[in-house]
Amino acid sequence: MNDTSLFAPRRVKKTLPQKLMELNWLFVLLLVAIACVGFAMLYSVGGGSFDPWARQQAIRFGAIFILMLVIALVDLRIWFQLAYPAYIGALILLLAVEFIGVVGMGGQRWLDIGFMRLQPSELMKIALVMAVARYYHGLNVTQSSQILRLIPPFLMVAIPMILIMRQPDLGTSLLLAAGGVSVIFLAGASKWLFIGGAAATAGAIPLAWGFLHDYQKQRVLTFFNPESDPLGAGYQIMQSKIALGSGGMTGKGFLLGTQSHLNFLPEMKTDFIFTVLAEEFGLVGGLSVIGLYLLVLSYGMYVAATCRNQFGRLLAAGLTFSLFLYVFINVGMVMGLLPVVGVPLPMISYGGSAMLTMLVAFGLIFAVSLNRKLAIPRGI
Repeated sequence: MNDTSLFAPRRVKKTLPQKLMELNWLFVLLLVAIACVGFAMLYSVGGGSFDPWARQQAIRFGAIFILMLVIALVDLRIWFQLAYPAYIGALILLLAVEFIGVVGMGGQRWLDIGFMRLQPSELMKIALVMAVARYYHGLNVTQSSQILRLIPPFLMVAIPMILIMRQPDLGTSLLLAAGGVSVIFLAGASKWLFIGGAAATAGAIPLAWGFLHDYQKQRVLTFFNPESDPLGAGYQIMQSKIALGSGGMTGKGFLLGTQSHLNFLPEMKTDFIFTVLAEEFGLVGGLSVIGLYLLVLSYGMYVAATCRNQFGRLLAAGLTFSLFLYVFINVGMVMGLLPVVGVPLPMISYGGSAMLTMLVAFGLIFAVSLNRKLAIPRGI
């Protein structure tokens, strides 16, 4: 027997009970813990009541949690085959938003599916990473660095990005692009391409400024000087900073946050829910939640590093990076370190779309973990 065969990827067939036993339940429980933090914060924002937000969020979580487990138990080769169809399906939903989308919060970004408003751009974040990972699975290292090979994945990123910018939703479009480009980078594309792209982007900022909507320009200007309009555009971030500072080291106590319960803090249940948490539980509470996120994200990177097939590696790493951006941008935004772009905190902010994104992403990461020794032939 050839000694090298000992290190080759193997096809490993597992029964459903075996997969359930091998599922990393510790990290499943960590996801549940993050969701429970969200329920508690929504209970607080609701004035000490499960209605109208905490109860509905818990019901959504229960349904999507089951979906996550189902996704985790599906053979990775099936997700490999579904990568392109998922991308096309998400693209169709984005096009549907153009014609039958629900208008809200200054944009047309949702589809009403009865029990929730679905934001197709959230699904596209998953589908794009899947599609780009599948594309690069069929290429070797030399091919991945060829310029012409970059055209298909960049088109995969550009088309939905343009559709999302039309909604308009600049923040989500940039998050989508970052997730797709991260997979291209990890697949082995030349670093000089990214250096040149970053330089070109920086040089194009003055030109891009003219294409921004007025409210987008206002957000950027407010980021640099929120005190210039404390009762208008700068109100959100100034109240957020006041709430963060008033929490101190250990916080004011559960249900005792003044900025939130006296309605000084806007968008408490969605974009600024981390501020509510920090006011009530202080620096200790905020760092504890960030620590939970870091644990689950580190697990995603571990799965990527130990997977033996290219599709699984890129899928797990790309999804983990996308989820990291959610947390990084939301926390940076409420602290005034980044412009306010309307990015929710996954599984803690109220809303089904961001929760769906994170749990579906982790369902796929768990699927990669359970199939990390699986052989998926290249070139198919």
